[in-house]
Amino acid sequence: MARAAGVSLITASRALTNPKLVSEKTIARVQAAVQATGYIPNLLAGSLKSNRSRLVGGLVPALSVAQFLPTLQSLTDVLDGAGYQLMLGQMRYDDSRQDALLNAMIGRRVDGIVVTGLIRSEAARRQLVRLGTPVIETWDLTDRPLDIVVGFSHIKVGSALAGYLLGKGYGRIGIATGDDHRAQLRREGFLATVGHNVPTAVVPAPSSLALGRSALGELLRQDPALRAVACSADQLAQGVIVEAQARGLRVPDDLAVCGFGNADFAAHIVPSLTTVHVDGASIGRLAGELIIARCSGETIRERVIDVGFEIVQRQSA
Repeated sequence: MARAAGVSLITASRALTNPKLVSEKTIARVQAAVQATGYIPNLLAGSLKSNRSRLVGGLVPALSVAQFLPTLQSLTDVLDGAGYQLMLGQMRYDDSRQDALLNAMIGRRVDGIVVTGLIRSEAARRQLVRLGTPVIETWDLTDRPLDIVVGFSHIKVGSALAGYLLGKGYGRIGIATGDDHRAQLRREGFLATVGHNVPTAVVPAPSSLALGRSALGELLRQDPALRAVACSADQLAQGVIVEAQARGLRVPDDLAVCGFGNADFAAHIVPSLTTVHVDGASIGRLAGELIIARCSGETIRERVIDVGFEIVQRQSA
């Protein structure tokens, strides 16, 4: 293949594994030669020789959750640009599955791991520290990251939502929430700010429109005079709005609704959805840059990176 491209073996290798080291013209010639010859590089042999797999493991709760997609896209783009491939595993909101996936990725000698959320298993944390595997935890925040964390405080999100709804004068508020750890942290922050328990409907993660409809039914059973609902995901909030309208309730006149995630549809449903925006693309970009730096042996001084969040006010609340 290198002969067909008219370049040396080492130049061809760099074009395929670390394209930043060669010119765009050379990359084009090598890629054309790959297409013409049907060449498939022996990645196993290369990883054994260099002790680098050029693989980064990525753990996500579920690929169906829209709020994580911008993170995955920007993470993939950054890794691609540096000659790395992303190997994804779905945790399905199951801590034991997180451990199994981590073991599988370690067994495949990934160069580093990017996790949505935190690695909470002490056994897994000890193993990764012992192996020296770079890890970027995301979409959460802790003062005790395994390596580096890029995220935000879910407790502060919940507190901010409660403050927003209370500031609007809504006194009878309910919560529709997934049963996952991060959603429960937001509920914790919400209740701390409200100062007392409120009607709560807990649904299994990942959330959906159908679960949102059933959640509102449960909340109205607990308090028929409910005036506002804070939801742990935009999909839940959409379901709450659909169910409210089906019951003849006007949003927000009879029932205000807030979501979380600022999904693509949030600005376009009727009424448009007030929600919490998190810059998922920025999280993915930072995680990609940091995992590449860590895989290259760099030491990162700032181990806790808080990207923050903002409440986007629209028509629903």
